[in-house]
Amino acid sequence: MNEYSKIFLDKKILVYGLGKSGLSSFNFLKATNDVYLFDDNLKLRFNRSIKKKILPFKKLSKFQFDLVILSPGIDINNCKLKLLLKRYNQHIYTDLDIFYSFYKNNCITITGTNGKSTTCKLLYDILKDQKIDTKLAGNIGIPILSIKRVSKKTIFIIEASSYQLEYSKIFTSKYAAILNISPDHLERHGNLNKYISAKFKLLKNQKKGSIGFINRNDRFIQNKIKKISYKFKLKNIDTKIKKGLQKKIDNEYFSSKTNQANLSFALEIIKNFPIKKNILLKTINKFSGLNYRQQIIFQNKKLVIINDSKSTSYSSSEELLKMHNNIYWLVGGIPKKKDKLNLSKNNFKDIQVYIFGKNYQKFYNDLKNKAKLQKFKNLKKALDSIIIDINNNNQKKNIILFSPASASFDIFKNFEDRGLYFNKLIQKYVNERKIF
Repeated sequence: MNEYSKIFLDKKILVYGLGKSGLSSFNFLKATNDVYLFDDNLKLRFNRSIKKKILPFKKLSKFQFDLVILSPGIDINNCKLKLLLKRYNQHIYTDLDIFYSFYKNNCITITGTNGKSTTCKLLYDILKDQKIDTKLAGNIGIPILSIKRVSKKTIFIIEASSYQLEYSKIFTSKYAAILNISPDHLERHGNLNKYISAKFKLLKNQKKGSIGFINRNDRFIQNKIKKISYKFKLKNIDTKIKKGLQKKIDNEYFSSKTNQANLSFALEIIKNFPIKKNILLKTINKFSGLNYRQQIIFQNKKLVIINDSKSTSYSSSEELLKMHNNIYWLVGGIPKKKDKLNLSKNNFKDIQVYIFGKNYQKFYNDLKNKAKLQKFKNLKKALDSIIIDINNNNQKKNIILFSPASASFDIFKNFEDRGLYFNKLIQKYVNERKIF
């Protein structure tokens, strides 16, 4: 425990938002606090012990809480309890704050617009292979408060989203990195400056003796860092892999600039730990990334299929669009507010665009003067058309790029659900011998 350890002891607490994060907060706090629950979605199903603690909306005004724990998915300005949250504004905390108040462990926390999960997993694999007690948690899918078997030597690797950082008050990290910034989640934050400020809370909260890592080539990061005062050590990361190391890396995964940048951050961060270089190189060369992130799921002489379902904005699709030729690009979903594609018409010489879903108009307007477009009711129909087109062409190599550049919540639970659906479609084509 630390100087904040008593904040979450013997208190009457409301946990707002009952996803993974909210439920883990409840389970962590319930033994030492009087904890109540609320969620905007009344259709969610819970076990009996949780149901007992859920307060009806009409009764909330009768309760006086000491603290409110806000789940990342709750937008304080667009939720059922927005008036209550304004009243408790100075007493709102997050699961990251709870974690920090109970643990003294060293943390490596990663944020940024793109590459967070990959960098966290790469760091985790590196430290794990070095026999260092390491736990991976946060936005990557494992709530930080659900981690078990923690010792004083445990190193936490935390993926932190802008949503998690936005309302955190006391969380700080021994090592903190901002990988990159491009316009994203503006429908939640309102504008780019507020989005950047949410990311930079990770650095602004750092204390003396900690280390911050930032991308020296990112203009948004470099402009912002000039405007804040800090006491921690700051390292500007060159995201290009040195030639000497490049020659030793035998892993196609790190052929893209994005993944080279992720690796650059990881290599700089691990300099603070006892690392055996021969084991490190083995880890790098066997690293295969995470599902649905620039993942090659099928490959033969004529065709490569890439599942990049994690792509939720144009910026996260751009590099793959630049890297390959003869691309059949599948794009669709819920477009991000004020999202822009920074590719010229010249970049689209070898790209055909297949727009799927009900929100096609935004993508159509963005791309109509740059590329050949086709519109489809759903993903399956778009993919059916691509398979026919590829089987009828004479190209030696074709790329099907499923990089939707949008949120998945139009018909899917999340990007993993969307990615799994795409994989199943491809497997069906393979089984039916429609792909050769």
